[in-house]
Amino acid sequence: MPLLPGSDDTIAAISTPPGRGAIAVVRLTGARAHEVVARVVSPWRDTERTAYLTALSDPMTGELIDRPLVTIYVAPASYTGEHMAEISVHGGHVVPALALAAVIAAGARHAHPGEFTRRAVMNGKMDLLQAEAVGDIIDAGSRAMHHAALHQLDGGLTRRISELRETILELEALIVYDIDFPEEDDGPIASRRIAGAIADLAGSLDAVLATSGTGELIRGGANVVIAGAPNTGKSSLFNALVGYARAIVTDVPGTTRDALEALIDVGEWPVRLIDTAGIRETSDMIERLGIEVSERWLRSADVVLACGDTAETLTGVVRQIASMTEAPVIPVRTKGDLDDESVPIGEGPPPGSNLQLQDEESVIHSARGGAERRGGLSSPNDLKGTFERSVIVSAHTGAGLADLARGIQATLSAKHGERVQDTPLLTRDRHRRAVALARQEVMEFQEAWQNGVVPVSIAAVHLRAATGALEDLIGAVGIEQVLDRVFSSFCVGK
Repeated sequence: MPLLPGSDDTIAAISTPPGRGAIAVVRLTGARAHEVVARVVSPWRDTERTAYLTALSDPMTGELIDRPLVTIYVAPASYTGEHMAEISVHGGHVVPALALAAVIAAGARHAHPGEFTRRAVMNGKMDLLQAEAVGDIIDAGSRAMHHAALHQLDGGLTRRISELRETILELEALIVYDIDFPEEDDGPIASRRIAGAIADLAGSLDAVLATSGTGELIRGGANVVIAGAPNTGKSSLFNALVGYARAIVTDVPGTTRDALEALIDVGEWPVRLIDTAGIRETSDMIERLGIEVSERWLRSADVVLACGDTAETLTGVVRQIASMTEAPVIPVRTKGDLDDESVPIGEGPPPGSNLQLQDEESVIHSARGGAERRGGLSSPNDLKGTFERSVIVSAHTGAGLADLARGIQATLSAKHGERVQDTPLLTRDRHRRAVALARQEVMEFQEAWQNGVVPVSIAAVHLRAATGALEDLIGAVGIEQVLDRVFSSFCVGK
């Protein structure tokens, strides 16, 4: 079945980002890819996997466009499994566009978004989960997402889903054997064996489903919301955590009128840090709208940093914020450098540094154990919605920021489970729905089998439906609508 109208065509696209750069790559794939390139370059060489310098000209006028490097790939040993070619021209806006126009004039057509990777899937070079991982690697906004996508591209999730599929098939084989050979010497298969197999399968499906929260959080980032009263150092803290002056900071209360977002890594967790408008009673309509935005973010938060610039005000802020969110609340006492008392608040990174703690050993352990020693953070094992003591920070000196990062990381780990490296994760809603459907079908089979309301052979239809759900997830059965959804968000040259 064709992928798309014209899926047998030779296609071309610029596969590098537009704009000024040293090199831009025009990529072609299809049965006539080499023939098309041969029409626009001179000299032409058919030596595969060897880059050579040549001249690229307009096939209609013969006008020289550039002197690029050309590399060809012969099917099936290519990204798409088809003949491919890559023309590496000088970057910018003009030359890549002229190069693409030249190969289109020579017989190629413009590629659809994601069509190169779509062809790779249809030609068996990768499955659908690996194709999604290609897009996630390109879009990765954190180290954690990059790592998860690489593991998925390497087939980690595919192998786990395939194992589940095989387990369902083995269960179905048990049922079929019991139906077809009820009078064998060994007698019918014991019901407890089938019941045990169902229980093990349901447990395995549950274990995979349990990764969806972490996987989707890693893909989208945990919402860490900075909230509190106006003019308590929230925007200064936001800038310090982000590493640059993203938010406007003034002494005027109510300066922040809308939520600002930035993606950062906090330890092993990707975080969407959100600076919100100060919460207070106001008659200013615009400020009130900003406060309503703050309240919406509090309802969707994974962690809230409740900010106050004195011990007295912080207590009230924490109570107010805790009543507005279901998320764990970390009390943050800002402007620590202005305290009269000298409080040991830990050595923090310098202002303007991103809180990436991947190289620091035992971050969660130190957050749990060091909290009590410092008399600061409470144990994440007993969050009860908020931390018992505040973290004292200074956006000006950077003091306390490392403690705060550890608190955020420990809170996320307590809420979502500590990350286990190289564990396959369900990172998309499509993944979760497919595995959930498979589990539902297994449970419906169990109910029908135990109740005996229908013949076992009929009940086994649920097992085949469970297998089908997992096959759809991998892409073992081609479904055009699924392919359309997966590749619609890809860039044209991929």
